Amino acid sequence: MKSWVCIFVLMICSCSSNDEQIKTLAQVIENKEVVLDNVIACAASTVNVENSVDIYLYPREGAHTIVFYETVDANVDKNDFNNYTISLAPLIGVFNGYLLKFEASIAEEKWIIVAFEEKGKTHLSNPIRLKQNTKLTEYNNENVSIDLTDELMPTFLWTDGIYDDTKIYFEVVSDIDDNLISGTYTFEKEFQYYKLDNVVLNITMGTPPSLLENNTYSFSLLGVSEDNWVNLFSKLTFTTN
Repeated sequence: MKSWVCIFVLMICSCSSNDEQIKTLAQVIENKEVVLDNVIACAASTVNVENSVDIYLYPREGAHTIVFYETVDANVDKNDFNNYTISLAPLIGVFNGYLLKFEASIAEEKWIIVAFEEKGKTHLSNPIRLKQNTKLTEYNNENVSIDLTDELMPTFLWTDGIYDDTKIYFEVVSDIDDNLISGTYTFEKEFQYYKLDNVVLNITMGTPPSLLENNTYSFSLLGVSEDNWVNLFSKLTFTTN
C-alpha cells in the first residue's frame, strides 16, 4: 500500500485529538520552503449527493502528507494563507491510484488549497473555489463524440455543456480495468490519441502504449473553470475493431 495512505491515517488521528493544535496554513508553512501553484488539483460536486465535494489531485511520484486546507467561507481573501485551516476527509485512489481524490462533506461554499510534501518542500495548489450549492458540476456524456476513422488513434471531440466559463480540459484514456493510459490537458475541445500537438500539460508517465484492436477503452473528460471548479464531467467507453 502506498505510503500516503498510512501518513494520512496517522494525520487524522493526531490532528483530531486536540482542536487547539490546529494551525493556519500560514503557520504550517512558516520557515518551510514552499512552492506555489505546483499541485494539479480541482474540485467537483458529487453527482446526486448534497453537500458533497470530490477534490481531485495528481500525486507526483514521491509526494506524501497529502492534505487540503479550507477557508470558513468564500468571502475571504483566497490568497491569504491565514484564512486556511486543515480539513480532514477520506482520500481514495482514482484510476487505480494514478490520481487521488478527497471525498469531503462540505455544506458551505469556500476556498480550498491542496498541499503535499515532496523532496523536502511543501507544494501548494492554486486556490480552488467550491461551488457545490450554486453551480453543480454537470455530468453529461452526450456532448462527447469519438471519431474512429483511425481506430487505433481515435479523435475525441466535445462541446461545452450548460456553463460557458470553462478554461481548460483534462482528458484521460483508460483501459477496461480503469488503469490510466494517458492524461492530458488542452485548451481546445479536441484530442487525438496519442498526439501532443495541442496538449498544454501532460501527466502521462512516458510514452503510452498503442491502443489494441478489438479492445474496450474509456474516455473521461473534465472541463475546468479558471478557479479550478469542474464545470463538466463526462465518461464513455469505446471499442476498437
